[in-house]
Amino acid sequence: MVIYGPMQLLAVGFPGNEFSGEVLPAIRDVKEKGLIRVIDYAFVMKDEDGNMVGVTGTDLGPGEVEQLGEAVGALIGLGAGGAKGAKAGAEMAREGELENDVTYGLSQEDIDEIVDSFPNNTSGLFAIIEHLWAKDLKQAVMDSNGIVVQGMLKPELFVRIGEALPALASR
Repeated sequence: MVIYGPMQLLAVGFPGNEFSGEVLPAIRDVKEKGLIRVIDYAFVMKDEDGNMVGVTGTDLGPGEVEQLGEAVGALIGLGAGGAKGAKAGAEMAREGELENDVTYGLSQEDIDEIVDSFPNNTSGLFAIIEHLWAKDLKQAVMDSNGIVVQGMLKPELFVRIGEALPALASR
């Protein structure tokens, strides 16, 4: 079983499109030190006329994208339907059936919605980062029956999302 470090959504705005590029070397530095991994990112700019341009990417290879998708699908399924739901969620993610409804990264729809809320002449960086430095700490907390309560994306969040799905679907 693959153990992931805690994950966090990093969102940074740049009013006036005054993105000087200093953030990228800082991110590169912590990546090269093995402290974080970028699971998903989008950098978008909205010009004075409201036109959007952007780039997206990930540090994950194709096999890792599928593996993380299966893990998230299993966690959502666990919350929605227990052990049977976890197995079904993993299978649905493996076969790509969750892509349109549930993602673990930033979908184009998510990016468009965020950027639509930007004032013109604004840019933003959105990234889901995995804290590699905290993997052993996370395991130690779990082994001691502790609960991390900081604002990180935790597997329990996906379980709770899965638990809420039946109520949302019945609306």
